[in-house]
Amino acid sequence: MNRTRTLLAAGAGALALAGLMAPAQAAPDMSLTRFECGTPQAPVPVNPRFSDIFAYGDLKLQFVYSCYLIKHGDEYLLWDTGHAMTTPNVAPKVSLVDLLAKLELKPDDIKYVGISHYHGDHTGQVNSFPKATLLIGQREWDAISSPKPAEGVNFKPFESWLKGDSKVEPLPNDKDVFGDGSVIILATPGHTPGHRSLLVKLPQKGAVLITGDAVHFRENYDTDGVPSFNYDRAQTLASLARLKKIAANLNATVIIQHDARDVEKLPAFPASAK
Repeated sequence: MNRTRTLLAAGAGALALAGLMAPAQAAPDMSLTRFECGTPQAPVPVNPRFSDIFAYGDLKLQFVYSCYLIKHGDEYLLWDTGHAMTTPNVAPKVSLVDLLAKLELKPDDIKYVGISHYHGDHTGQVNSFPKATLLIGQREWDAISSPKPAEGVNFKPFESWLKGDSKVEPLPNDKDVFGDGSVIILATPGHTPGHRSLLVKLPQKGAVLITGDAVHFRENYDTDGVPSFNYDRAQTLASLARLKKIAANLNATVIIQHDARDVEKLPAFPASAK
């Protein structure tokens, strides 16, 4: 009996030692690439629409349109898809498919397409990626798949997912995309009912927080500005507070997708942040 116990203990010790000596699993190769997904127009006054307390006076800003590619090992997430190529005045100069080709990637190489919200300047080219699993807030998907989508809900590019030919995962809460905490889709409602933002933790640059339209420009972020057209004021402020706390706790680089001053914190295409 004692000999059996001794053998069992020795075996357990050997297994524990083997576990300690086993090499740690290598972290996946990660990068974050920004794309221009629309053509900026002339600066516009922001006070009338982007502050419901009229905080910005005569401030004029030029809005940009950006999308992002996250590489995680041999898997890819595309975050937002910008304007459609047929959009008047603000259509991208180069399509996402052609931008990906410059990186030697095809549409079928994209495993996930994450959508911040249902507006046309964030969803215009999603139909180029029917093989990708669509990751989108539950309430955004409810609005897109409604029998009578409301005005402003850009549902047409989602036809393949609506018909069931493509896979969709409506998100009720946050989503750890790759299961290791490196890429998390964050619930940040307010601009729209199911709005989402994206947290990416890069090995070298550190945490990057991509805001979708939770805020539209730096002054909006700094002063807790709420656009008059947002879905819910209280939710907007709560989501903004969450983003600020995440940014502070993780020392994250904040990227406001419509603000060139923020977008330019990342390397210009085709370079990427690591």
